[in-house]
Amino acid sequence: METKQYILTLDLVNDEALIQEYEKIHRHIWPEIRQSIIDTGVTNMEIYRFKTRLCMVMETDASFSFENKNAMDLANPIVQKWEEQMWKYQRAIPGASPESKWVLMKKIFQL
Repeated sequence: METKQYILTLDLVNDEALIQEYEKIHRHIWPEIRQSIIDTGVTNMEIYRFKTRLCMVMETDASFSFENKNAMDLANPIVQKWEEQMWKYQRAIPGASPESKWVLMKKIFQL
């Protein structure tokens, strides 16, 4: 099965207590959030942090599209509640569009 990989970035609010709380929440995400991610065609997701900068590595199957994920997320009240809660911790990076927190990064090198 064909898989794709996407790398996205986002910033956190520069507050160590909030950052620690954010990490704690992500050690045990809500089961409905885990399932909603899987249902969109994401097969693996990892988030890395350096200070306030996050980097998400997302692997997907052939059924995945950002348009479909966005539509499914908007239609899911639990995902909307989660996203609203996450804004307490997150800050869009400069250049992000108003409707998207996470920004897709452009690959510039591969060995």
